[in-house]
Amino acid sequence: MPSPLPTRRAALAALACVAFASPAFAQQPAYPNHTIRIVVPFPAGGSTDPLARLIAQKMTEDFGQPAIVDNRPGGNTIIGTDAVAKAPADGHTLLYTASTHIINPLLMASLPYDSVRDFQPVAHIVRSEFVLVVNPEVPARDLQEFIALAKAKPGTINYATSGNGNPNHLAGEYFGMIAGVKLNNVPYKGGGPAITDLLGGQVQAMFSVPTAVAGHIKTGKLRALAYTGSKPLPGLNVPTFAQAGLPAFDINSWNGIFVAAGTPKPIVEKLSAEIAKILAMPDVKEKFAAQGQEPHYLDADRFGAMLEADRRKYAGIVKAAHIRLE
Repeated sequence: MPSPLPTRRAALAALACVAFASPAFAQQPAYPNHTIRIVVPFPAGGSTDPLARLIAQKMTEDFGQPAIVDNRPGGNTIIGTDAVAKAPADGHTLLYTASTHIINPLLMASLPYDSVRDFQPVAHIVRSEFVLVVNPEVPARDLQEFIALAKAKPGTINYATSGNGNPNHLAGEYFGMIAGVKLNNVPYKGGGPAITDLLGGQVQAMFSVPTAVAGHIKTGKLRALAYTGSKPLPGLNVPTFAQAGLPAFDINSWNGIFVAAGTPKPIVEKLSAEIAKILAMPDVKEKFAAQGQEPHYLDADRFGAMLEADRRKYAGIVKAAHIRLE
């Protein structure tokens, strides 16, 4: 009687071939295996752009694959964001965006994507605080005098914003809620024109990121009243809102990275770890500081929790202020 050994060997070999040919057992390609595209839904040259380019440069060096920035401005960040929502969920297309990502759904009746369902948070990059500045002609030397002035003359103080629904618009509305005053939003097409009119006295106040107004504060062309950070504004001797008597006023804007929903968890974790490594580099910290920023890394889970808290806060502001964009 012939030995069954060859038959068993053949059967085992056949099973092994089937197993390794199966997608479940197939070896996945290394990540990344081609160019990483970082979509920035803002124009080139803005405050977001140089930070995204710095991260792209470091990714290129570490991953051995090119990482490029693709500016896709338009539609209040909708055009670039939609491109990432529709991209393959393989970690090769990233979205480097700001607070508008969670604000837009609160202001617009419809969007071509769902900002929660269609995206996976990867990492929080930087938190940008606001400084309240006024034209020197405003007869208020500190925050409490400004609040008293606004209460004495309700509806007469105009504050400039970089557009309806932008974070500094919502900061102004939130300030009004917390301080019990009414300020008038005057929207501009960007921060530059807004600051120009503030300097000229056409508007009286603005909630601005410090980098945009620090030079004007130093020269006395603008007066800074308070800062939303946990410590006084570095180098400018500007008190925090808590120090100035308004501790409940806590609002900021942020930059962070997302990928399309469905991106494999190992890829998200690898990207997040890479960003943590980059933000800890001394030369990166120096370059962020040159932009008036400080890296503030949060991993995917903590970033997601922060986003949910921000959504609740912004939703309350939008509802109370009856803000809507067409």
